[in-house]
Amino acid sequence: MAGKGTILITGVGRRRGIGAGIALGLAADGWELLLNHWTPYDDRLGLVRGAHDADDIADDCRALGVRVEVASADLGDPGVPGRLVESAAALGPLRGAVLSHCESVDSHTLDTTVESWDRHFAVNARAAWLLIKALAAYLPEASTDAVLRVVALTSDHYAFNLPYGASKGALDRTVQAAGIELGRRGLRANVLNPGPVDTGWMDEKIRADALAATPPGRLGTPSDIADLVRFLMSDAGGWINAQLLFSDGGFHTG
Repeated sequence: MAGKGTILITGVGRRRGIGAGIALGLAADGWELLLNHWTPYDDRLGLVRGAHDADDIADDCRALGVRVEVASADLGDPGVPGRLVESAAALGPLRGAVLSHCESVDSHTLDTTVESWDRHFAVNARAAWLLIKALAAYLPEASTDAVLRVVALTSDHYAFNLPYGASKGALDRTVQAAGIELGRRGLRANVLNPGPVDTGWMDEKIRADALAATPPGRLGTPSDIADLVRFLMSDAGGWINAQLLFSDGGFHTG
């Protein structure tokens, strides 16, 4: 199956994470992968992970017959996005990126610090912009075909999680703008809201409330989100561009 091209996926550090589900799905479709993670963030938030989750995810993907490399790097560093794109391109023809990383530390209007605000915007919004800028170097001057794809995971959560929600709003506009501005050069860029997926961050009350608000009667899983990403990265998904999409079982309609 090898030879389709390479996709960069950020935020692939925990087996329970959405990024891991996306990586496995895209590997099953035959994509070569560069998987980025930053375990100091997971540890800072106390997110449960195995000691070797990032490498184990990569091994699971390799077992599906594709080449996979792993890169530990902090996307809060403005030099990292460009280096990740270069590393992905070195694996083979670059075909896109899935941005599933985030910074998310709860705070509200009166207790958010400047440092937290800046960190959220650096990781959630600035890194996306810099990744897209780096990807643009691999676009032709003109193309009506879908040459490169970008899918960024977002959220509409904002109250009591102000810097996260505000920076995700900036992410949405950044990605959609890129799809419009670079569409005639072959970029297809979309934002995907997965709704509540229990990857280890929910307590019992959050889980119960999310379940009650999700019409099918269950929470989403990483593989649910991966299915839509796989479609957007496929030939069949090439006409979808500059959209904010939902894959949340109808949670946002409640």
